[in-house]
Amino acid sequence: MNQVQVRLGKTEILVNKNGFGALPIQRISDEAAVHLLRKAYDGGIRFFDTARAYSDSEHKVGLAFEKIRENLYIATKSGAQTGEAMREDLKKSLENLKTDYIDIYQFHNPAFCPRPGDNSGLYDAALEAKKEGKIRHIGITNHRLAVAGEAIESGLYETLQFPFCYLATEKDEELVRKCKEADMGFIAMKALSGGLITNSAAAYAHAAQYDNVLPIWGVQKEKELDEFLSYVTNPPAMTKQTAELIEKDRAELSGEFCRGCGYCMPCPVNIEINNCARMSLLLRRSPSEAQLTQEAQKKMLNIENCLHCNQCKGKCPYGLDTPALLQKNLEDYKNVLAGKVSVS
Repeated sequence: MNQVQVRLGKTEILVNKNGFGALPIQRISDEAAVHLLRKAYDGGIRFFDTARAYSDSEHKVGLAFEKIRENLYIATKSGAQTGEAMREDLKKSLENLKTDYIDIYQFHNPAFCPRPGDNSGLYDAALEAKKEGKIRHIGITNHRLAVAGEAIESGLYETLQFPFCYLATEKDEELVRKCKEADMGFIAMKALSGGLITNSAAAYAHAAQYDNVLPIWGVQKEKELDEFLSYVTNPPAMTKQTAELIEKDRAELSGEFCRGCGYCMPCPVNIEINNCARMSLLLRRSPSEAQLTQEAQKKMLNIENCLHCNQCKGKCPYGLDTPALLQKNLEDYKNVLAGKVSVS
């Protein structure tokens, strides 16, 4: 079967419809990460997404691809708040990635849409870097519908990276449509909704319905990579059974739930919000012994130390009542530990 490819809008980047999300490789050794990255490349994946914020992820991508840089595409991100800080981030990224250019340089989840001449100087710094040949395309990532929508309307960006999966809302789908109309590449982060989607074939089949969407899969283990590589040569199609599974998941996950993006962090009392606020779903959808260990129990019980300062609530890009969600998850977790509720 022919490979399914996706064109990232006016960038004219054309790659297989499987991107490699390099956030998880910060949790494994250099050797293990390089093995995964090169195996991904050998298997047909050509798009690799990382960020300055992902600790040593850029370093590992650089180790893997220094000698074959021209044969693939690398996207990275800066969360800088000023033009000068972004220039420093870019310099460090180029060093880490062992390259003299970055294919897509993205503003990492800014709370506003950077523009030329604004007070931040961010877009001006990106334009300067583009003229110097250090970056080839300017992109933006976000979790906020308003900022994403403004970025599309501005005409300033060549790609948008935004959460998108089969749990997406109509407003999310509208962003995909608007990107296509603007000839703007759409890179889908959270394609498995932070682990809540447990059938990657169904996730792929959903994304395949949108010819301008490139899903990036967060990969940490070789068995995960093998699954995605199988889709390079044998892409899953939307069958009746797959459609029914998707509808079942949508019904189960309708309403408010934590996507695990982590933008609510850090917590003043060190509650691991991005996992604790969705523990009930994780226990039922992807049960693991690790979720019930003494260490995990300690993290969940730390919710009792919540100050109700509402900082997390104010920072949530999805408008969730995070403190209330934490309390609900803690109560459910205690019931699971007490054997009052079964998750098997």
